[in-house]
Amino acid sequence: MRTGQLSRRIWTLAAVIILADTVWLQAQATSETYLNQQRQVEEQIRSELDKQLPVEQKVLVDWGGWLSDNFFLFDDGIESSRTLRRYDFRLWGSLNADEGIHQGYVRMRMGLNDFNHGDSYDDNEDDIEGPNLDRGWYRLDWTKFLQKYESLDLPFGLATTVGRDYVLWGTGYALSLPLDAVQVTSNIGDLEIDGLFGRTVHSWDNLDTSRPHFWDSWRYFYGVQFAYKGFEKHKPFLYYVWQRDRQDDGNPLVFLQQWQYDSEYLGIGSAGQLGSNWRYSGELVYEQGRSYGERQFRHRNKICAYGWDTQLEYFHPGKTHPRVIFEYMFASGDPDRLLSPSNAVGGNEAFTKDTGFNAFGYRDTGIALAADLSNIHIWRTGASFFPFENQKTEWLKKLEMGTDWFLYHKHHRDAAISDALADQQSGYLGWETDYYINWRFTSDLAWTIRYGAFFPGGAFSDQTTRTFLLTGITWNF
Repeated sequence: MRTGQLSRRIWTLAAVIILADTVWLQAQATSETYLNQQRQVEEQIRSELDKQLPVEQKVLVDWGGWLSDNFFLFDDGIESSRTLRRYDFRLWGSLNADEGIHQGYVRMRMGLNDFNHGDSYDDNEDDIEGPNLDRGWYRLDWTKFLQKYESLDLPFGLATTVGRDYVLWGTGYALSLPLDAVQVTSNIGDLEIDGLFGRTVHSWDNLDTSRPHFWDSWRYFYGVQFAYKGFEKHKPFLYYVWQRDRQDDGNPLVFLQQWQYDSEYLGIGSAGQLGSNWRYSGELVYEQGRSYGERQFRHRNKICAYGWDTQLEYFHPGKTHPRVIFEYMFASGDPDRLLSPSNAVGGNEAFTKDTGFNAFGYRDTGIALAADLSNIHIWRTGASFFPFENQKTEWLKKLEMGTDWFLYHKHHRDAAISDALADQQSGYLGWETDYYINWRFTSDLAWTIRYGAFFPGGAFSDQTTRTFLLTGITWNF
């Protein structure tokens, strides 16, 4: 029997189950969008908190906290209005001893998600998170240690970091997420070499939301990265990352389906400056590996996918410091993935090559659509400035205003994207406009507001404009 005939028979025999899966996947669609939107908020918080990491001094013990109150009002395509209040408390401490030989950092997190009645994606409208370990690592600089205590001068730099930390390789297109890891960093002249052995935080959301326990993630990462720092204004890099899925999904005969997704990523790119006022970054990623397709529990399909990102920023050094950004993101899709770009259930057709790009990186893809980087082209342009930077009033100087505009198109018009409401065989997904204000009143108090509106294209049968509003205030102490 030919592979195509066998595949069609499997689809026919499982028609009732697939219909049930389709309804379930549509219910999951906005949940996946919601997770992406929360990731964007978390990334903004991370960038602020990482500024508080220890600096090299002889002995330094420091601590602090972060308390934020955020309000969300959004339309996800199913419910015209959902309301969420999110309260977030983080307490951190850092240690830097022996002139940077020993460094440590720990940060605990506790939060509360409070939905209006009927707005939650499950029955839990008041969800307390934590207390959890948000970050916690120890770093030992072996070069400084051996030089000070053994009078041994290594011809290269060597340091190890053990614990939970945020790992970002290249520009972060394929890998940028917190891991429990052992990281080794070495410098040989102008060449920097990084080694990685780590696993995902188990509470991190799974790549495949069709799994029986999609709220857990048991993935192991191994990799090596090379970066050259010998150029004054450019930093080229090359890396290879292996990802192995070790999650136990129970009985493999459930729905005659397995879910393991094992992937490898070869990335190459560079970041730096073009002239005095231009900055750029670019990354090209090739993905290979093995994945289970729809109704597969013994044979896995070969992964052959790719993606890239290019970004150009202009910074004006004059008044109000205006900034303009241009970015193009691409992630390949698979024409057989008709219901989901990342899931096994409703995903790639059995016994065919899987050309859908799925990775573990991050990019801002718009806060209203919040699409995953798979089967998609995204063009982004944005601008920001500080309108009151030259005013005498201190508390107005750090008010930043900005906007981002996005244009979306499918790679394969018949294939799915992460939003299952894109249910039409059209390549045009639509466009989005975002506006934001970031205002730091004082060194300890900041306020932000962000509004996004997504205007669906021909790929959506529902042409209703989706909106997303976020506003929040943060106090550091």
